[in-house]
Amino acid sequence: MKRRFSVVESLVRLFESREEERHATLHTSDGCIEEEKCATLHTSDGCMEEESDATLHSSDGCIEEERDATLHSSDGCMEEESDATLISSDGWMEEERLLDGEVEPEEELFDQASETEDNTESDPDYHSTDEEEEEDPPDVEAAYQSKNGNILWTSTTPSERRGRLPSHRVIKMTPGPTRFACSNAKDIISTFELFFPDDIKKILIEMSNLEGKRVFGKAWKNLDWTDIQAYFGLLILAGVYRSHHEALSSLWNGVSGRAIFRATMSLNTFTIMSRILCFSRRVAGPGRQKDDKLAPVRDIWEKWVQRLPLLYNPGPSITVDECLVPFRGRCPFKQYMPSKPSKYGIKIWAACDSSSSYAWNMQIYTGKAADRKPEKNQGMRVVLDMTSGLQGHTITCDNFFTSYALGEELLRRKMTMIGTVRSNKPELPPALLSVKGRARFSSMFAFTETHALVSYCPRKNKNVLLMSTLHRDAAISNKDHKKPEIILDYNKTKGGVDNLDKLVATYTCQRKINRWPMVVFFNMLDVSASNSLVLWTEIDPMWNKQKCFKRRLFLEELGEALVIPFMKRRQGIPRSLASQNMVKEAQAGSSENEASPKEVPYHKVMEARACTVEVKETGPSPASTPSKRKRCQVCESKLGKKTNMTCSKCNMYICRSHAVITSYCYPCNKRKKV
Repeated sequence: MKRRFSVVESLVRLFESREEERHATLHTSDGCIEEEKCATLHTSDGCMEEESDATLHSSDGCIEEERDATLHSSDGCMEEESDATLISSDGWMEEERLLDGEVEPEEELFDQASETEDNTESDPDYHSTDEEEEEDPPDVEAAYQSKNGNILWTSTTPSERRGRLPSHRVIKMTPGPTRFACSNAKDIISTFELFFPDDIKKILIEMSNLEGKRVFGKAWKNLDWTDIQAYFGLLILAGVYRSHHEALSSLWNGVSGRAIFRATMSLNTFTIMSRILCFSRRVAGPGRQKDDKLAPVRDIWEKWVQRLPLLYNPGPSITVDECLVPFRGRCPFKQYMPSKPSKYGIKIWAACDSSSSYAWNMQIYTGKAADRKPEKNQGMRVVLDMTSGLQGHTITCDNFFTSYALGEELLRRKMTMIGTVRSNKPELPPALLSVKGRARFSSMFAFTETHALVSYCPRKNKNVLLMSTLHRDAAISNKDHKKPEIILDYNKTKGGVDNLDKLVATYTCQRKINRWPMVVFFNMLDVSASNSLVLWTEIDPMWNKQKCFKRRLFLEELGEALVIPFMKRRQGIPRSLASQNMVKEAQAGSSENEASPKEVPYHKVMEARACTVEVKETGPSPASTPSKRKRCQVCESKLGKKTNMTCSKCNMYICRSHAVITSYCYPCNKRKKV
């Protein structure tokens, strides 16, 4: 201890000589460290302040070395002496010298003091005032520059931006059928007709009758909605029976065909209706066709699309994708898509609810503009058009649509985005595109203030890129595949449009036809039937709850409900026995009072009111309703009901269940008696 005190005393004496300290210089053997800069005093207001808090603390410009040198802990251990006896990495000083009591020169003591100051700087509470000394830079997170140099991606996100987006991005609409749909959907057929309001019915009836008169002239008999309804029903039934590719002559065959087709209408009537069904007025000359490629179905298509969002509010996730309606005939905007099963057809952009596959919005792609120039940023334009009117939803799309600019625009509209990205996008960093040396099931993340990017390797030398504005962290699944949470959420919500295509193709009503407007209308029927099923199952959850083939049951019941009104008023009876029985059952089930009541003239209403006053004054007739009550003579003795009603011919007491009651107004009753 005495030896250590001697070292401290010599150190104190060294610091007391300020002139010697100011001019002292120390040069190490390797010439890398200049300790005199750390040992010199810095003056701010004329008082010298020592850098090391462990040795000198100046409050008023005076040096308090003695207080630090004489400060000892209760257990007899002194930190300052131990700091003064530390061994440097270059072997400048050895602790054995201090323990053996060797006298050290002033330069060695000064080295020891400087080393003590260096050790003091490792304290986290230490703040250096030396402007000339350069500190080691802290560890900087990895940064990735995009290909175009406009976006800087980082490997980690700021701490205040971690996790999902804030909860203020909520959906303002209640998912499911709207109030309008719930109040008007009474049964299956009324649910289906919600997609064909009166303005669409008017277009179908008027344009079809005009086309019929143009083709058949005076021999044409005008159609009404019941005729068109029956035509729709047969198309839907042909799809349910998987017979949309079967020849019409086979469907109407008396032996091998379906009885309901012959019971509804003849084969000739069905063929004529397929020939004259039209959706717009024919215009002479190709002028309108050049201006608007979609002119033959423009009116009915736009009215139908406007009807879709009025009946259903989508859930939190929306899928935007393209679907191809098969068609190989002549069409000015027919597309070739080798990835689709049918290859050729009419491409339609669709926005569907991810969970129910309800088609919320649709748009037909009509090809390039008249100047034949390709459209720029087409994917971004399509997504913004399809999601117009939404707020708080998450949009899932594939690599054709996903881009950095789309994510920013959707965030401005208070929506988020998840989607795969093509590797040739200029906003991607090259570091995430490389797969060389990447392990299987490994993931690399990159973040900006608004976007998250992940590169996942499902197998060797293969990676998948996804971009999201919903996620803010690098969460990875605990399962063996170690997929990021971005990929898991994308897989859950990517199948909205694809599932709609699968449902429509299973029981489609498409027929082989050369007119592309009819192909578009057949697709409208398929989508309307699919949407009707979604509405009806949510309005009535108990409908066929235990069945696993609800769609087939729904379409079969819908097709039969559409053809029954036409079958009831049919005058000609089909030849086959099964079809005859179906027509007789339908007509027998219809009551005489199903006909809509005719408008009664005003003078008839006033005459009936006058007769009502006379009856109230004279009272009822005693012959038909005697005052004495007896049991019904037609009913069994045990179940006979008491009644005061008698037969008008034989005066037998009868109850209402065994009486035939005919309703007459008072004027007609008077005329009958006369």
